[in-house]
Amino acid sequence: MSLSQQILGYESDIASVVDPLGGSYYIEHLTDSLEKEAAEYIAKIDSLGGAVAAIEQGYQQREIQDSSYRYQKEIESGKRTVVGVNKFVSPYPKIVGLLRVKPEVEKKQRERTAQVRKDRDNGKAKQALKQLEDVARSKDNTMPAFLECVDAYATEGEICDVLRKVFGTQKEFLVF
Repeated sequence: MSLSQQILGYESDIASVVDPLGGSYYIEHLTDSLEKEAAEYIAKIDSLGGAVAAIEQGYQQREIQDSSYRYQKEIESGKRTVVGVNKFVSPYPKIVGLLRVKPEVEKKQRERTAQVRKDRDNGKAKQALKQLEDVARSKDNTMPAFLECVDAYATEGEICDVLRKVFGTQKEFLVF
């Protein structure tokens, strides 16, 4: 059995029905179920005061966490099959000893980065980063601005700092 057959057979539940595409009846049933569940979620979010209020209360984050927890428990118990994870697992040993950067290598890279910053045209780098910020705030294609930053020897960290400034960072809402 090929990998794609295993995934279709075990992860999609396609084999749980005699004729998975049994006319439009089965598809209509799935669509109706999905619509009903979506309407229930929307009603729940509306009852919390709308999407923004629900986010502030941590509702969506909790739902994602709870769903992830249930999903993982189903995998671990064998109730849910994930090909290559809990069924049809590779007979080869897992990869161990992933790359770990040694402190002396990190120190050398920091020194190289400091030298690049010293040797580059800092005015040009600052201008390219400002251009990236302006483009990121617009609806324009950011790729030319990224390339301009790279050409000006802006570091990856500096580029990411600009993007964090414009877009922020993801924060979890922990509600207990």
